[in-house]
Amino acid sequence: MEPVTLTLDQPVFILGDHPVTLGMCLFVTIAVLLIAGIPTVLRRQRARQAALEAEERMTALIAAQTEMQGRIAAMAEVFGARQSELNQSISQRIDGMTHRLGASISEQTKATHENLRRLQERLAVIDTAQTNIQSLAKDMAGLQSILSNKQTRGAFGQSRMETIIADGLPMGSYAFQATLSNGSRPDCTVRMPNGQPALVIDAKFPLEGWNAIRNAADPEASRQAAQQFRRDMEVHIRDISGKYLIPGETQDTAFLFVPSESIFAEIHENFEAIVQKAHRARIIIVSPSLLMLSIQVIQAILRDARMREQAHLIQGEVIRLMEDLTRLDDRVRKLHGHFLTTQKDVDDILTSSEKLKRRGASIEALELETAGSPPDAKPEPKSFDNRMGQLKLRVVDED
Repeated sequence: MEPVTLTLDQPVFILGDHPVTLGMCLFVTIAVLLIAGIPTVLRRQRARQAALEAEERMTALIAAQTEMQGRIAAMAEVFGARQSELNQSISQRIDGMTHRLGASISEQTKATHENLRRLQERLAVIDTAQTNIQSLAKDMAGLQSILSNKQTRGAFGQSRMETIIADGLPMGSYAFQATLSNGSRPDCTVRMPNGQPALVIDAKFPLEGWNAIRNAADPEASRQAAQQFRRDMEVHIRDISGKYLIPGETQDTAFLFVPSESIFAEIHENFEAIVQKAHRARIIIVSPSLLMLSIQVIQAILRDARMREQAHLIQGEVIRLMEDLTRLDDRVRKLHGHFLTTQKDVDDILTSSEKLKRRGASIEALELETAGSPPDAKPEPKSFDNRMGQLKLRVVDED
């Protein structure tokens, strides 16, 4: 049987109007096989590549793990050292803080004890002050009871005025409750120098009217109390002017003593008309400080008057002192002359003694023949004796 030869371009079957050759079938078959095998190859390549990548990643992971373990070990060592240093530093700081806290607590305790001690001292001072305030309150209550009574109020003003005058003036220059020629008795009369009339001081201030002003409950009551006080002051000023201003016996001005500085200031501030009326009546309203100043002025006037009274005595004493000084000057001058004469005599005596020494030295050296004739040497002892006698006479005269 003869073999059949197949060629690639030999049609195998007809698909539609197109013949399908063997080559085409082989090509399609190969193409199908290739298309079917490509995913497997790709998958294998991908698997191998994934395995390689996984192996590389595992190797890198193992290396990273090894490096991480080394770093963790190094960090553990560093953290251990740092923790030890931190523990030591914390212990030192805790010890320092404990010491400082102990010292601070000790100082604070001392300061607290000192403050408590000072507080106790201040409390003691406060207790003393409170006791003084209570005593002062009792005294003020007593003073209020005194001032509420007209007679005791007058005695209070009188005693204060008397204290100021007695402290400022010498005895005999004032008198309390002295009777004048018209029968009135002022609280005080001050004797002026050079025969001048006496100065009259009145201490009967109408304090009840002033207390009524201060104790008024409403403005209307205060206004009425002020009017009443004004009337009382006017009546009192007229009484002083009519009773105590006596021509030739008293000064033409009298003092109305107010026993309180605050009342004096409020009178000048709120009752100017009363002050002006008192001035026109030649009545001077004075407070304790003004009275003290006036007394000091009067004291200076009295002192000046006493000095003028004693001026002739002082002048006589000065004249006698000058006479004694003149006699002393004469005697000093005479004594100075005696001293000069005595000094001259002493110088002459020294000169003579020097000559005697030289002559004695010449005699001792056997030089008498060359020194001069003997008659010239004899008068020297005589002159020496004469001068010594004169000196003794002068000393006796001086004694």
